[in-house]
Parts: sequence; structure tokens; C-alpha cells
Amino acid sequence: MTNARRIVVKVGSSSLTTASGGLDADRVDALVDVLAKHQDKEIVLVSSGAIAAGLAPLGLDRRPRDLARQQAAASVGQGLLVARYTASFARYGRRVGQVLLTTDDTSRRAHYRNAFRTLEQLLAMGAVPVVNENDTVATDEIRFGDNDRLAALVAHLVRADLLVLLSDVDGLYDGDPATPDTSRITQVAGPQDLEGISIGSAGRAGVGTGGMVTKVEAARIAAAAGIPVVLTSAVHAAEALAGGPTGTHFLRTGRRFADRLLWLAHASTPRGALVLDDGAVRAVVERHSSLLPAGIAAVEGEFTAGDPVELRDARGRAVARGLVNFDSREIPRLIGRSTRDLARELGPAYEREVVHRDDLAVLHQ
Repeated sequence: MTNARRIVVKVGSSSLTTASGGLDADRVDALVDVLAKHQDKEIVLVSSGAIAAGLAPLGLDRRPRDLARQQAAASVGQGLLVARYTASFARYGRRVGQVLLTTDDTSRRAHYRNAFRTLEQLLAMGAVPVVNENDTVATDEIRFGDNDRLAALVAHLVRADLLVLLSDVDGLYDGDPATPDTSRITQVAGPQDLEGISIGSAGRAGVGTGGMVTKVEAARIAAAAGIPVVLTSAVHAAEALAGGPTGTHFLRTGRRFADRLLWLAHASTPRGALVLDDGAVRAVVERHSSLLPAGIAAVEGEFTAGDPVELRDARGRAVARGLVNFDSREIPRLIGRSTRDLARELGPAYEREVVHRDDLAVLHQ
């Protein structure tokens, strides 16, 4: 970890704002003081706090539940957040670039390439990318849901050497951290190390959306993609970046995925489903083949070509996700038929896969 050259750092709302909403300039400056000192490293900052920063200016005393007011708070808070980072990094002569993402920006091929190029260019020019979910326009269908998961996926996108998750707790504990008889788990080598551990789902400050459960899930995603993770508190950020004995270290458990497939598996929201026969399930899961019309038994939901869909076996279990090449209304007449017959009857546009293997991610059961 001390040799990591490119690092993604995620910081939560509770580490940047007051409990009542509004940015805490001293906390932001303290974080930037740590990040800016690592001139030899490329740092991508995934920062929560936009909605929380917009609460006080809009006269809201708590995070709203409805999407419209969340988007309004994000619209106000996002500008305040980036302005604060810009001013704080400027003390060290560092530039900041804002990158706002939705799941559509990262699961579709062209959008994914654009996001990758933008982040690569910002790093090449010496700027610090500040990434956040685009809360001002994101709907429930295209939301990541929490910035912990976004950070894990961004770490994969930029080919990071390390992911650091900062919150208001200094690591993962084997119980409630407020209870005297609990202890911090210093290392997680795999899922077996988490068996029997109760993981909380809510943060202490009440201004974020996640909690320890989202951080552990994000750490699992990154570790499975070959990226080590340090989970600790914002006050221990300097130790984490220096490779010190702080927080909980999640070791690599897998190898790097094909670029977009990790996003497809963990960030996409299926708009419908295709039910496969047993032969198609084996072809998709075991041989990593494309899904052809002959292997489809049924179609569920309404979707258009290019949307993410879930691929299910006959028992209803999701076995994969993929980007579909046909609208839902077209698929019923394709079911169970060969592409050659379809091309002969309907034209050459139908002599193709329903889901191409390059746009298909097998889900680990």
C-alpha cells in the first residue's frame, strides 16, 4: 500500500459537514492538507456532501426524503462543495476538476470511455478530480445509491492501486464500536473473516445515505477486482495514505475485471428480465457465450435496446446482467428461434445476439 501510485479516496458527508447541514470549512481544509502533501501520488477524490451542504442554505433542518428536494439541495450544495475544495487545494497550487456521474455514464460503452478519458486527462494535467454522483438529475433508475459503491467502481475505472474509504468510524468492529467489549478488525482476507459479524446500516451523523454496510460492500467489490482497501476515519487519513497501522485493511480477493463488466454487475439497474432455458444458462455462465434468441424462454418488463436487463434461470435466480440489443416488444417473436431463420424472415438486422458477450456480466452466486 505504501507503493500505491494512484489512489481513490472517498470521504463521507459526516466527515465534511455539521450535523445540522452546511460545510465545515475546517474539516475540508484538514482533509485537503493531507491529500495535497502527497505530490508523488495521483489522487482521485470521491466526495459526498452535496446534499448535506445544501440543507442549511435552503432552510432545511434534515435531509429530505423526496427526490425533488434532494435534487434541489444537491444543486445548491454541489457548487458550495466544489468551491470549497477549489479554494482549499489552491493553497497548495493544485487545481480541481469536478466529475459528476450516473450509472448510465458508466455502464454504456461510449459513456464509459468518455468518463475514463476525462479522469485520465485530469490526472495527466495535475488536477485533482472530485467525483460525485450527479444528484441534481439522477432518478431512482440511474442512481448508484451510495458513494461508497461509486468509489469502488471509480477505483476500478481509473485502475487505482488503492482505495481508501474515510468515514466517522476508524474501521470495522466485531460489534457496536460504542460498546467497550468490541474490538477493531485489522484485516479482512476474504468473506470468511466477516462471518458472524453484525454490520450497522446507519452512520452516526445522520446526513449521509450509507453506513458501515455500504462501506464493507464497496470494499468487497474493490477487493474482488484486485484493489486493496483501507477503511478508517477521516482523522486518520494521513496514516492510511502512508500505509500506517490504521483502520481495517481488505486484501485483494480477485483479479481485475474487464473494464465495463464490473460496472454492469454492480452499478446498473435492470429495466427488465430474460428467462433462459438450461442450455442457455450453461452457455452464458460456464462458457461466457453471447445470449442467442434460441435460448430465451420468456421476457419480463418493458425496456428498449441498450438497456440493462437481468438474465434469469428457470427458477427465477439472476445469473447475469447484460445490455440488450432489442426492445422488449420485439423479443417475444424471437424466442426459441435461430438467428438464421430470423434473418431470413425479418432481415439481416435480426441475425445477431440478444445480448453480446462483451456486454454481459456473470453474477457470482
